[in-house]
Amino acid sequence: MNSIFHRVSIRKYMDKAVEEEKIEKILRAAFAAPSAQNQQPWEFYVVTKKEIIEELSGVSPYSGCLSGAPLAIVPCYYTNSIVPRYAQIDLSAATENILLEADELGLGAVWLGIAPVEERMNKVRKILDIPEELTAFSIVAVGYPAKSRAQKDRFKPERVHIIQ
Repeated sequence: MNSIFHRVSIRKYMDKAVEEEKIEKILRAAFAAPSAQNQQPWEFYVVTKKEIIEELSGVSPYSGCLSGAPLAIVPCYYTNSIVPRYAQIDLSAATENILLEADELGLGAVWLGIAPVEERMNKVRKILDIPEELTAFSIVAVGYPAKSRAQKDRFKPERVHIIQ
């Protein structure tokens, strides 16, 4: 599990495509995420078309870095899933798995928040022509990092409460 302590958000990428084998491994990691009542409410849009990535880069004030990425993965969830109130939690687990597997494969990635902001969700729906039964949750920019940096130790023992 070294990726947990190695992974950092990467927003600048080399001009190099991500290989299909690596994309499949990332998606397999996403599908392996836990979900409420095993509902697995997800579908994933994989975008490598530069013009579409460029459009997606404008959906929020924080998504500009996407324009330099060779790959965008857009996790979406079914609005009519078994337990819909947990769908966004399920997609959070899947998105984290994407980030960890990308790191494991020597790639960099960053989670760009879309849900629960309706305006952003609707913009992504329009750009990708997502059907009504699905809702865009996030965008993950993925690529080979233009530079590397170490993860900071975020552990704060004062925020841990042990009850015995």
